Amino acid sequence: MMNMTFKREMPTARVIKEMYPLSDEQAAKKSANDREVQDVFLGKSQKFVLIIGPCSADREDAVLDYVGRLRDVQDKVQDKIVIIPRIYTNKPRTTGDGYKGMLHQPDPNNSPDLLKGLIAIRKLHVEAIEKTGFSCADEMLYPGNHHYLSDCLSYVAVGARSVENQQHRLVASGLDIPVGMKNPTGGDLAVMMNSITAAQHSHTFVFAGWEVQSQGNPMAHAILRGFANKNGRSTPNYHYEDLRFLCELYAKGNLLNPGVIVDCNHANSGKRWAEQPRIAKEVLHSMQCSEDIRKMVKGLMVESYIEDGSQKPDGCVYGQSITDPCLGWEKTEKMILELADLL
Repeated sequence: MMNMTFKREMPTARVIKEMYPLSDEQAAKKSANDREVQDVFLGKSQKFVLIIGPCSADREDAVLDYVGRLRDVQDKVQDKIVIIPRIYTNKPRTTGDGYKGMLHQPDPNNSPDLLKGLIAIRKLHVEAIEKTGFSCADEMLYPGNHHYLSDCLSYVAVGARSVENQQHRLVASGLDIPVGMKNPTGGDLAVMMNSITAAQHSHTFVFAGWEVQSQGNPMAHAILRGFANKNGRSTPNYHYEDLRFLCELYAKGNLLNPGVIVDCNHANSGKRWAEQPRIAKEVLHSMQCSEDIRKMVKGLMVESYIEDGSQKPDGCVYGQSITDPCLGWEKTEKMILELADLL
């Protein structure tokens, strides 16, 4: 017997997709976005990727407001930067407690409702494409749920607590969009590199009730997000020496399309969100100092929202994160324009 209550059977991804389908126009826009992003990770484009947005999507109106602002900035920097908005609908929790994201709680102040959550996250990603033209990024916290959003996303991240998990690696190997593998919270880059290797290879496994065979994902790549040392202190891994070391690991690993996204928050900033623009500029400086680093660094990841900082889940500040603190809009816009000038 299992020590759990089976509350209700969840609808399949096909049912949810039929409820909120992509139009032909939306699907075409998503395909165009995919090609532009894929060209960067396949080395066909010299543009710089910026994966940016709230730590965790919390409410549809504020998230779409934020993504719409990114649209205006994208038009100004489109010759140099490819913006992929973060709409992260699942929130990993270190202890398992606390707000777990829109999938669990479409209303942060009400009890979990995963059926409403599945509908809410699907609707949000579809609305983003419709209203802004952006197909966005999400974290693949639960590999089995990816199918609900598979036709909406242009980028997927595998988090620091998931990167060693076999199912995450296998599903990543079957996706046709770039998948970033974060270094684990303890900082072992061998774990991350093994994950990239697994994602680039072909596998047979069970997914969505089917036996499937993946073809391998040549766009699987690294994300450096810093780590906690043996004393629990945040330790960055975005500096020049860290990037040089990653170049060496790629050279030894015989992997396709060596690439890295540098996460400017998390342990790289010690969650000091205001440090993100400085870290971003340091990464660009490292790129100018080394041709190998310049080719390997494909972009940055930044946690940003409308208002600086964060608040409790029951807070009432519109556009302020209810999880990790984020960079506010004015600082974000300034940072993006400055990065474009430096590039």
